Amino acid sequence: MLSNDGHFDIRYDAPFLGVAVILCLLSTLALVNLNDQVGASRGRARAAWLAIAGLTGGTGIWATHFFAMLGLNTGLRSGYDVVPMVAALVIAVGGTVAGLAIAARAQGRGGAMAGGATVGAGAVAMHGCAMAGYEVAGVLDPSLALLALATVLALVLAAAAVVVGRRGGLRGRLACAMLLALAICSHHLIALKAIAILPAPGTGVAPGALAPDQLIGPVAVASVLILLLAVVALGADLRLRRRAAAEVLRMTSLADAAVEGLMICDGDRVVTANTSFALLSGHSSAAVVGMALCELLPDADRRDAWPRRGGAPVETVLLARDGGRVPVEVLVNDIEFAGKRHQAIALRDLGARKRAEDSMRFMAHHDGLTGLPNRALFDAVLDDAVTGAGRRGHGFAVLCLDLDRFKEINDLFGHGAGDEALKTVGRVLAGFAGGGRVAARLGGDEFAVLVPDAGEPAVAGRLALDILAALAELNVGRDSGPALATSIGVALFPGDGEDRQHLLNAADTALYRAKAEGRGTHRFYESGMGAEVRGRRLMEHELRTAVARGEMSLVYQPQLAVATGTIVGFEALLRWNRPAHGFVSPALFIPVAEETGTILQIGDWVLRTACAEAAGWRVPLRVAVNVSAVQLHAPGFADSVEAVLAETGIDPRRLELEVTETALIRDITRALAALTRLKQLGVKIAMDDFGTGYSSLSNLRAFPFDRIKIDGSFVQSVDANQQASAIVRAILELGRGLDLAILAEGVETKAELGFLGAELCDEVQGYLLGRPAPIETFAAATRGEAADLGTLAA
Repeated sequence: MLSNDGHFDIRYDAPFLGVAVILCLLSTLALVNLNDQVGASRGRARAAWLAIAGLTGGTGIWATHFFAMLGLNTGLRSGYDVVPMVAALVIAVGGTVAGLAIAARAQGRGGAMAGGATVGAGAVAMHGCAMAGYEVAGVLDPSLALLALATVLALVLAAAAVVVGRRGGLRGRLACAMLLALAICSHHLIALKAIAILPAPGTGVAPGALAPDQLIGPVAVASVLILLLAVVALGADLRLRRRAAAEVLRMTSLADAAVEGLMICDGDRVVTANTSFALLSGHSSAAVVGMALCELLPDADRRDAWPRRGGAPVETVLLARDGGRVPVEVLVNDIEFAGKRHQAIALRDLGARKRAEDSMRFMAHHDGLTGLPNRALFDAVLDDAVTGAGRRGHGFAVLCLDLDRFKEINDLFGHGAGDEALKTVGRVLAGFAGGGRVAARLGGDEFAVLVPDAGEPAVAGRLALDILAALAELNVGRDSGPALATSIGVALFPGDGEDRQHLLNAADTALYRAKAEGRGTHRFYESGMGAEVRGRRLMEHELRTAVARGEMSLVYQPQLAVATGTIVGFEALLRWNRPAHGFVSPALFIPVAEETGTILQIGDWVLRTACAEAAGWRVPLRVAVNVSAVQLHAPGFADSVEAVLAETGIDPRRLELEVTETALIRDITRALAALTRLKQLGVKIAMDDFGTGYSSLSNLRAFPFDRIKIDGSFVQSVDANQQASAIVRAILELGRGLDLAILAEGVETKAELGFLGAELCDEVQGYLLGRPAPIETFAAATRGEAADLGTLAA
């Protein structure tokens, strides 16, 4: 029957179309399983399996077409030319074999797509050849647009099927079979839909053509062949699976024994992975199977360039499950696995090595204790700053710092406390770093800060004050332990130096000036400071060997009882006869000795020499020795005093140690322990310079003092100065109330002596009574021949 457009009506019988689809899916499933045997075989076996797979797939494509044609109902007489039918079968089988061969040799996705497209092209060509042999009483008038759509779908879906199939696993195989069946069926069904038949008088079916009912036999044979081949494919697949399972078990056992991570890959897909890889990546071994290699190794597309066995490993990164990037070393090897060529990828974790390398790089340029940049890095940064600032015409500042009395901290509190002090200063300075500022530890207790864009002194000065304030704040409320303080020297570029060395020297020189002027402050570099600093450093150097060279000596100043006018003891006073300079005032060299720590050596010599001298006196007079804060807080000071007493044989009750209250408050707990131990030895303790320091009444009660020494500044003009006399009277009354003896220093006039006598002062000392001199000057007194005030005053 003709339709309105002049074509014959065409109907399609659904049962035939349904059988065609089922037959197509069955053949593609068999094809996928047989293709696994192709991949797992080599040589002649591969060629045989390739032929079987091609025959299965090609026959399926051919049978699908002709079963669909059986469902074509035109109402016209039709037939099929035998020669095109046979040619169509050959084309289908040949196209399938060619496509499978291309895909088997392909390494990348492009080759796989080409193989799939070849299978699709074979199906398209088969359809065209088969339709060329279709005879009907009319003229075929196909829709070219539908034919083009059918062709494109066949090529694209077949290419996609092979690519998906390379993922492996049950899901990949099923997806491949379904996509391939969809490619074949969609092409046949759309192409059949494109057929239209026009009336053509005089046309007909050739006598030798097969009628539609005669087509059922060949198609049935082909279907049975497909079923048989499907059974063969199923058996081969089961056998391959058992062999693959055994191979996987053997390979997994071997791989799990390896320390390195190991993956076995089939193309772009992971087949298996060992336990070490699971630990390295964070994925379970099961979860990795089927994953694309690029999901784990970002540069997997370049793995052809990765070294094989015997080559040097290449470094790359592994994408972990948590999103982290693990540095690894990769080595690739081609292996036979489950009867098929695979790639074994070994991965060695470089995390520990990378961390060690990073740590070594950090340690090479940073201080291990504070974490600040070290001298090497600071020098490099400072050189860059000089170059950059010189080019831009900008200025900057360099601050040099060191801890005040750092050696004393180490000596008194131990090196652990010294390290903690350095770390604390490091944290403070790190808080001021950033924004171009660089804080560094140069070594020992030396630190430096680079302040960019600080050509004006005010900027650097404010930073120095902020640093001093931050350290001072740390000392608030501190009951024990060392107090932290620093001195700061500042140099400006380019005025104080145009290169690194000159800038650091200038800042260091300013630092020495800050220390000399009271510590805990900052000073800018000024011309002329260099000579002063060199002089101070020379003094430090010479002090270290002054005792050994015999440059140190003692003089003695007598102490008299006011009531009797007799000598009751001597104070030993240190003198340094410095080469080329003569005698140096103790006020100049004692602070330097305390800062450098040489006071411990010098103080020990003074104590030993004074005790040895006093032990030889015929009259058992008292000998007083000054003790610095460094000595008092030094570990083992009481033990060293005890050793001197034993060595010299002097009665401990004749030795009086003079300490200042300033020395006590640095560490009250340690000072109290040391003085208590000395008292237990029988040594007398005197508070020196009372009234000039903190003069805390609680300290008088807490510490075991035997005597208070009134500072000479209060004694001067005490007879004429009402305020001075009031202070002296108060101290005398305080001493009597606490049952402490009082000694007044600095007595220079008879009027001062008369005032002290009238106020019942116990003892006096000063130029009026005797200037400091070698002990031989007072030989008569030490022998008991003349020990009264009148004799000495004369």
